[in-house]
Amino acid sequence: MKNNVLISLTSIQWQEDEKNETELLTKARHIRENGWDIISYEDTSATGFEGSVTTIKVDDCRNASITREGTANSVLSLEIGRKHFCQYGTPYGNLQIGVYTHAIENTLAENGRLYLKYTLDLNSSYLSDNEIIMTVQAQN
Repeated sequence: MKNNVLISLTSIQWQEDEKNETELLTKARHIRENGWDIISYEDTSATGFEGSVTTIKVDDCRNASITREGTANSVLSLEIGRKHFCQYGTPYGNLQIGVYTHAIENTLAENGRLYLKYTLDLNSSYLSDNEIIMTVQAQN
């Protein structure tokens, strides 16, 4: 099943006592394949990664990945209760970061919502706590 959809994506990042929140409303493609939801969208200057494509792949509730390809390249692997070491591309070079996942709630099939919560570290030093809240609407 392939659908053109409209996504609303809220990304929240906490670094120490500072909260940074960004919102994005954009067109995307949603595919449901072999038990996985796959959502792909083109990044813009609003995300800071213009010229890249971001793909979020998530199973029902245990695993997810966030892949960015293009002018910036990164792969974040998320698995509840497990830390993964991932490559994260920045304009200044690549970093290896740790990703510890606290929550994955995939209710895209029921109400068009995805929630991810994870912590990032660099060289075992805390970077940030992060949340992604996405809602998906079919486009007419």
